[in-house]
Amino acid sequence: MNIGLVSHHAFYEEGGVKTHILNLQKEYKKKGIECKIIAPRRKRTENYGPDTLLLGTSFPVTIIGTQADFCLSFWPRSITEVLKREKFDVLHFHNLGLPFSWQILRESNALNILTFHASLDGSKILKKFPKIFYPIEKIIQKKINGIIGVAPLTLKYFKNFKGPKTVIPNGINLTRFNPKLLKIKKFQDGKINILFLGRIEQRKGLIYLLKAFKILNRKFSNLRLIVVGDGVLREKCEKYVKENNLKEVCFEGGKKVEQVPPYYVSSDIFVGPSIFGESFGIVLLEAMASKVPVVAFANDGYKGLLKNKKGGVLVPPKDYKGLAKELDILIKDESLRKRMGKIGLEEAQQYSWDKIANKVLDFYQLCAKKKKE
Repeated sequence: MNIGLVSHHAFYEEGGVKTHILNLQKEYKKKGIECKIIAPRRKRTENYGPDTLLLGTSFPVTIIGTQADFCLSFWPRSITEVLKREKFDVLHFHNLGLPFSWQILRESNALNILTFHASLDGSKILKKFPKIFYPIEKIIQKKINGIIGVAPLTLKYFKNFKGPKTVIPNGINLTRFNPKLLKIKKFQDGKINILFLGRIEQRKGLIYLLKAFKILNRKFSNLRLIVVGDGVLREKCEKYVKENNLKEVCFEGGKKVEQVPPYYVSSDIFVGPSIFGESFGIVLLEAMASKVPVVAFANDGYKGLLKNKKGGVLVPPKDYKGLAKELDILIKDESLRKRMGKIGLEEAQQYSWDKIANKVLDFYQLCAKKKKE
């Protein structure tokens, strides 16, 4: 079997979809399956080796409070030549966007699978103009043979799709994220470390964590907030910290994938304050795999991951006072933090990439059978 994993997002920056694709490719190669990645180029200097084919161009855009990609190929002939040369049996698309995805799909003779990673619950445009999704829906009906949602909520956009559909969650690299990693020395001074990790943008909700930390700052002298990430609202958040005289807030900036795991094991509590737009919650899973208790806002995606589980606590979105209250409980109770961390680690085992990859391969077989019929 020869598989092409198609990303609608540039690989120039880190992100959940990129992580998903790279881990899926890694598992396929372990199984002896030929697999290459197709992704649009953001910068001329990009080069990820022979197993990543850079096709088309990505332009960063801000939409629904987050950064997205507008992608297209100025040389459609290059797509034709690549597909003819590679002879993929399966093209597995990760999110769809126009015109880039259609440029590839119209040339594809392979089994076409879509994994939809996005939650559009924060899209005011989609609510006002639901038919804006219509062109993509038509393309899916015509060219896609099966759809995977990383959570049940991501499949709700494809109610009219007649082919096979299933939910297969994101996976976790249990070697990269584990509690035995070395901690960052500068944070091991007896203070209780609270960690935020993500883009500093509207939907990720860092400002609400800062408001909660302001409340906690008045009560505790042994706290530190570690902020890992960058984004358009970083300056605004730093200004808030300065104006409110918040102590021990460390802005670490954006980090490469390999630099991230030590931050989890160096923290005592992980906070995910995203207010909307999350379909799953990879950062929550990474924290759980690192044996760190989680407190998060109850957006649809995070609820889907943490519902009925005890490795994390959910708070209504934007309720920074409620967030401060839950953090207060964990700050005071080290034994509770340890119990939650242990439970979260056990829960994370269910999402190992070998298990996820096997489920995806089984879905390919089902879709191939349905296509023949």
